Order: sequence, then C-alpha cells, then structure tokens
Amino acid sequence: MSQTWKKNSSEGETKPQTSFVNKFLRGSKLRSSNAKSRKENNDLKTTESQPSEGMQKMATLDNAKALSSETELGSQMEKNEQLLQKLGKKAVNKCLDLSNCGLTTMDMREMVALLPFFPDLEELDISWNDFVGGSLHSITQQMHLVSKLKILRLSSCRLTTDDVQTLGEALEMIPELKELNLSWNSKVGGNLPRILKFQKGSKIQTLELVDCALTSEDGAFVGQLLPMLRSLEVLDLSVNRNIGDSLSSIAQGLKSTSKLKVLKLHSCGLLQKSVKILDAVFRDLGELRKLDLSCNKELGGGFEDSSAQLVMLKHLEVLDLHQCSLTADDIVSLTQIIPLLSSLQELDLSANKKMGSSSENLLSRLRFLPALKSLLINNCALESETFTALAEASIHLPALEIFNLSWNKCVGGNLQLLLETLKHSTSLQVLRLSSCSLMAEDVAHLVSVIQMGHLARLQKLDLSYNDGICDAGWTIFCQNIWFLKELTELDISLRPSNFRDCGQWFRHLLCAVNKLPEITEIGMKRWILPALQEEELECFNQDHKRSIHFDHGGFQQADFPGLTKPKAILQS
Repeated sequence: MSQTWKKNSSEGETKPQTSFVNKFLRGSKLRSSNAKSRKENNDLKTTESQPSEGMQKMATLDNAKALSSETELGSQMEKNEQLLQKLGKKAVNKCLDLSNCGLTTMDMREMVALLPFFPDLEELDISWNDFVGGSLHSITQQMHLVSKLKILRLSSCRLTTDDVQTLGEALEMIPELKELNLSWNSKVGGNLPRILKFQKGSKIQTLELVDCALTSEDGAFVGQLLPMLRSLEVLDLSVNRNIGDSLSSIAQGLKSTSKLKVLKLHSCGLLQKSVKILDAVFRDLGELRKLDLSCNKELGGGFEDSSAQLVMLKHLEVLDLHQCSLTADDIVSLTQIIPLLSSLQELDLSANKKMGSSSENLLSRLRFLPALKSLLINNCALESETFTALAEASIHLPALEIFNLSWNKCVGGNLQLLLETLKHSTSLQVLRLSSCSLMAEDVAHLVSVIQMGHLARLQKLDLSYNDGICDAGWTIFCQNIWFLKELTELDISLRPSNFRDCGQWFRHLLCAVNKLPEITEIGMKRWILPALQEEELECFNQDHKRSIHFDHGGFQQADFPGLTKPKAILQS
C-alpha cells in the first residue's frame, strides 16, 4: 500500500534528469526544424517558378499562426513544468504519478490542463489526495483525451456519490483499462453497479476494492461481473466485512477467472462454511499464486473437512492464514495439504494460538517446502515439542529470508535448537525474536553464530521485549553486532511497563555502529541514558554525519520524579 515516489540519486547527489516537458519541447523544436529543412529543399526546387503575391501572404499568415501556436505551447508547458515541480513530481514517459502530494482544488484544475499534452498517457495515479473528492468530475470530463489509459489509481481520494456516478461514465471511455484501484473510498460501497459497467471482453487484469464499505449486494454484483473479466489476474476485496454473505455468488463468478493469480479476502467476514464454498472453486484456479484469507476470525473449524481441493493450487506461492482462529482439527487437515504445495514461498500462520499444542506434525513437514522464503509463526503459543519440530525442519529451508518467531515464550532458553538453522540460512535477511523470554545464554548462542559470519546478509534484527537479558548479555551482543555488515534496523526496546538504565554496553553499541555502514534505525525505547552516556551520544552525533535514528519513544524525566540523578532519554 506504499504510495511513495522515487528519485534517482547516488551518495546524496542527484543525477540530472530530462523532464517530460523538456522532452516534449525538444520534440516540438525537432519537428519544427525538420519542417524548416523540408521547406528549404522545396524552395530550392522551385527557384525558377516564383509564387504569386497571394500565396506569399498565405504563407506569411501560416507562419505567424505556427509561431503563435508554438509560443502558446511553450507557455503552457512551462506552467505544467512549474506545477509538477511544486508538487515534487515528474512526468515519466507515459506515467503521471501525483499520488500523496497534497493536491488542492487549484492544483486539480491545473492538472486537468495537463491532460491534452498526454495523448499517449497509460498510467494516472492521484491516490491519497483528499481534495480529489468532489472534484473528480473535472478529470472524468476529460477522460476522452486519455483513451489509451491502462492504469487508473484513485485509492483514498474521499470520493463522493457524485464522483462515483461520473467515474462510471468515464470508465466507459477507456477501453484499454487494465488496472483499477478504488480502495479506501467508502462511497464506493452500495454504488458498485454504477461504477463497474464492464462488458464482456473487458481487458481488466487488476481490480482492487479494499475497504470500500461494500455491501452484500455489491458482493453479489461482483459475482455477476466476474464472468465478464476473463483477463482478471488480481482481485482484492479485503476489509469489506459484509461480502461474506454473498461469497457463494462471488465463488460462482470466480469459476470463470481461470487466469486469476492473486485472490485477497482479508477481513471479509468469512465463516466456517466459507472454506467449503471456496474449496469448490480451487480446481478452477490453477494459476493462483497468492491466497489471503487472513483475519477472518470465524473461519476456524472450516478446514477440518473442507479443504481437499486446496492441494490443487500447484503454483501457489503465498498462503496467508494468520489470525483465523485455526482449531486443532484445522491443523490436522492442513498438515496433509501445506507440505504438498511445493511452490510455496511465503507462509503466514501467525496469531493462531491453538497451534501451540497441535502443530508438531505440520511444522516437522515444512522440510518438504525447500522454496520457502518467508515463515511467520509469531504469537502461536508454541510449546517445547512444537518448537523442537520447527527447529529441526527449518534446517531444510535454505532459501529462508524472513523468520518471525516473536511472542513464543518457549524460545527462551531453547534458542540453541535453532543454531544449525541459523548456520545454514545464508539468505536470512529478517529475524524477529521479540518477546520470546530470551536470556543471556540465548544471546550468547546467537553471538556465536554471528561471530562465524553465518548471518552475513541479515538486515533486520528484533530482540525487543526480552527484558530478562542482563547487562552482561547485552554487552557480549553489542561487542559483536558489528559482524552484521548489512544490518539496517535493530530493535532492543524494553516492554512498555519497564524502564532501565543503559549499562556500559551502550559504549560498545556506539563503537559497533561506526562499523555498520547500512544501519539507519536503532529501537531503544525505555532505555534511560545517564548523563555521562548522554554526552557520549552527543559527541557521536557531532562526529558523524550519517543519519541514524535512535528511537527512544519520547520518555521524559518528569514521568519518573523518583530518579536520584539527572538522566536523559536516548535520542539522535
């Protein structure tokens, strides 16, 4: 859902770029120059035949009009350039990205003036601009000027009911449209048939309607619409809690979308019976790559006898079932299916607390998923036996890049079980062990792996909320953290209810930071710096020009008046 835009830069220096406007003007000058050359050639061929006086006057008039037209063009393009510069944006090739740039009503009018100069525009993104709402008609009335548009993004624009009506009419003028994003616009709900008037043969490939307050009637309409969208590859209906009631209609429509690659139904009010309804569709979705059923808390129990067809998704790469209230019987059923999804790269089973005592067989069989890159099993109340099974299986996951075990207390005192995994995980980039009841001995085991260089590619390390680690443990950790040359983020924050003085290990941390070229973020919430260490941090900030954020969480001395000596919060 990122709405950021990128600038090309290298070591703080911006590479000069030729804007769309300059390219446009350069093209105009080139065309003018070519026309002039052709005119001169023609003049050479007709030197023996002089034009009449009337023809000379007409030529003079045409030249004057051409000059005036070029002058007006240059003036308009200069204004367009000024608008784009003000918004911090650039027109790149066939893309106009004005997302999240605080468009005002005046900016909207100026932007509409841009459209005639983009006859070949293929992508328009004005998402995350509140003032678009109520003004969309000024754009939709000009949609015929950008009939080649293939991508239209209008997410979080506060569209009004009137906007919705005009949008439906405008979309009929864009026959080449392949991607439409209307997410986070609540007025879309209840009005979907007025917007999506796609006919059979539509080229739509991506349709995103996240958190649009869709009604059950809207869901039924989607079911009727899907057979018209034979090219559909991405369908995201997440965070529309009322469409669970019309899932049968949606599922019936999905049978006609054999090219579908991504299906997201996150937080859609799905129930136990929903699994059976979807299971009947899976055999028709052989190209599906990503399936997200997460945050449907009433889904628990639905996999017990209704997920046999899930195994038909031979190309499935991402399966997200986090926070689905999975039962012990669900886990038994999934144990027979998940290990057979040989293409699986991302598996999220987090926040299913009943896994703790019933997932030993499932976790041990993860060894049959060698392509797995991301395994999220945080907050699953794992027990010693299930954690041991996971540790033994994870040795066989050489491609693992993201491993999240946070909020599983059994990891504390048992981290050594993961040593072999960490030694062989040459691809690991993110390791999260927050609130795992880690002790100093666990940190020592982690350090032994770090010292041997087995976590050389690690970029993010989360050890927060492990308040049981003593100063000696933090000392040995900080003395060796510099081995992680690619580390960008480190979090060692304390729990919200706990505040402690930084020990002498803080000096080792500052020394290590000097040797970490990529580090930008260090989470140290609720660690308190005594005056001497505060001075050391100030000297560090003065001596180093790098941008490193020490996140202290805003703790103030006044919050703890009982402290006996002046202390300061860690800050950059």
